[in-house]
Amino acid sequence: MFEAQSGEAVSAGGPTLVALTEPAAAAAATQTPPQVPPQVPPQDSRLPGAGGPGASGGDVAPVAPEGILRRQTQRESAARTYARSLPIVPVRARGLTIEGADGRRYLDCLSGAGTLALGHNHPVVLEAIRGVLDSGAPLHVLDLATPVKDAFTTELFTNLPPELAADARIQFCGPAGTDAVEAALKLVRTATGRPGMLAFTGAYHGMTAGALNASGGAPEARVTRLPYPQDFRCPFGVGGLEGAELAARWTENLLDDPKGGVPAPAGMIVEPVQGEGGVNPSADAWLRRMREITAARGIPLIADEVQTGVGRTGAFWGVDHAGVVPDVMVLSKAIGGSLPLAVIVYRSGLDVWAPGAHAGTFRGNQLAMAAGTATLAYVRENRLAERAGVLGERMLTALRGLASEHPCIGDVRGRGLMIGVELVDPATGAAAPALAAAVRQECLDRGLIVELGGRHGAVVRLLPPLTLTDEQAAAVLDRLADAIPAAARRTH
Repeated sequence: MFEAQSGEAVSAGGPTLVALTEPAAAAAATQTPPQVPPQVPPQDSRLPGAGGPGASGGDVAPVAPEGILRRQTQRESAARTYARSLPIVPVRARGLTIEGADGRRYLDCLSGAGTLALGHNHPVVLEAIRGVLDSGAPLHVLDLATPVKDAFTTELFTNLPPELAADARIQFCGPAGTDAVEAALKLVRTATGRPGMLAFTGAYHGMTAGALNASGGAPEARVTRLPYPQDFRCPFGVGGLEGAELAARWTENLLDDPKGGVPAPAGMIVEPVQGEGGVNPSADAWLRRMREITAARGIPLIADEVQTGVGRTGAFWGVDHAGVVPDVMVLSKAIGGSLPLAVIVYRSGLDVWAPGAHAGTFRGNQLAMAAGTATLAYVRENRLAERAGVLGERMLTALRGLASEHPCIGDVRGRGLMIGVELVDPATGAAAPALAAAVRQECLDRGLIVELGGRHGAVVRLLPPLTLTDEQAAAVLDRLADAIPAAARRTH
């Protein structure tokens, strides 16, 4: 399915996958091979790699998870999501691998919904966290200045688009990405004195009220919805660069039409790649047009990089592919190195906050800042963004080859290690959410964790860590390739 480039090709399932997550202990985390990023050295001898489904967890007796899962169902809110489709009880994790309480091991291509840029428990992240704990530094500091915060902001600014970094301010928000989206919307409304916003069909910006209003499916909002270009399900029926150009013309015409019903907005918020919307990458030319349109009309451009940031798409930031410099960047997930952290970074001219105009009790998370600094530096120093671009393109090529064999695969798309496979009814081409759910279950049965997205939940999404190796990628693809026809047989 996918030929490994370093070492032997690896088949799906079975004990032959041990080498995938059990590299030699001598492979130090600071080494920088030219192509493959350093492997995660063993952190726990009881987690000997990604064995096949049902493989033993080592010298610790497995814990029966049934009681834990039953109590979760009885006690937790009906709003829980991942727990419904992934009924596992993780007890240990390292790199790509999660071990459940029952001793089974899984290859995790959810990665905390894209949060774990370096996978689970990477040594440089653990070292950074231990360093803060051992130093006696305060863990809760509100918005006070600390050496840990200074190191984080310095590393973050080092990696920002240079034009923005030269004239930027940073606002530490509440700990979730949706908090940062709220801050960004509030910032541009305060700075411009205008209430309206521009957002896009298929968008997802979070679960708080303002973020939901800017997301697709909002029932009522002060938000004007614009067409987001797609190739597979183009709203204009043409796709490609032509479809992107039509979307840009629609936007420009609507803003300039005196009878368009859209007064000058406070800002435009856009994802360089729509994740929850179905892994839809924006065309670079289209994103540049959005920058030109907004700049010419004095509309601040907000780039939601919560999921696309820190190397995920094959560049450090999703906007880098198009060479676009936004006025505001919304950042969370990977910037906290697996811990809760969210910020917005914006041009100084927008910095009109009064003291206390936007705050949050947990905006001073020292452990997350230390973990984030280590993650940002590791991605930069080891060129993991470039690595994600190369490996992601090879995975996309392999998946497109698989699509030619299975008509239930309607489309394969993505950028870097942000990949989507849309499942369809071969007879009608309609989205096939039941088939996608069956594929997810078949993957889980084979020791592979994936999740779904897209308009109808019909897109199987892959968000592996940036430390993914060639052998691990081969194992992921082999298990997915086995799961898809099995799911098709089940649903028919």
